[in-house]
Amino acid sequence: MTSQPQPSPVIRVAGRADAGPVAGVLGRAFDDDPVWRWLLPDDGSRVRRLTLLFRTALRHVHLRHGATEATGRGAAVEAAALWDPPGQWHIPLATQARQALPLLRVFGARVPAALRTLGEIEAHHPREPHWYLSVLGTDPAAQGNGLGGALLRSRLDRCDAGALPAYLESSKEQNVPYYERFGFRVTRELALPGKGCPPVWLMWRDPAPGG
Repeated sequence: MTSQPQPSPVIRVAGRADAGPVAGVLGRAFDDDPVWRWLLPDDGSRVRRLTLLFRTALRHVHLRHGATEATGRGAAVEAAALWDPPGQWHIPLATQARQALPLLRVFGARVPAALRTLGEIEAHHPREPHWYLSVLGTDPAAQGNGLGGALLRSRLDRCDAGALPAYLESSKEQNVPYYERFGFRVTRELALPGKGCPPVWLMWRDPAPGG
């Protein structure tokens, strides 16, 4: 008896109604992330705080761009990719001000450490036009089903068609080979400020020739 091939995940653009489900997925997905564990050391509240962080980022930044995509094996959201179009990765000061109170709720006394860390990462962001993969995450219960890869291919195929590069920061070393399989290469291992803070790996992808 042969197994039936699984259908490819359906990729869709996320809307405002998806902010909660996508944030929940990403909060759970990044619970074991080294940098976020350093910034939010309390195991008991990390998922809740991360969910609030991603919900805030979605509503104030990413959903406005119309480039956040979600997928799952059924109707539920199980994975999401937060992309920023060329020239739109930098958050304006007015938007930063609107996020101030939610960020205080997320980080509490860790706000200064978070601002230093995120500021250092932003300082090394490439300035040439590119698509920026801000966040890619799959619910831990749904990992291993190709959802993240489907989300990556969805945008990267369009990057190739438009002859545009892509960029991301990996905060987990074990994910570097995964992204390399999609054409990304490490341009720098970036040390971050703060005693014991793990590094991030800056990764760039040139468009495939003939895309």
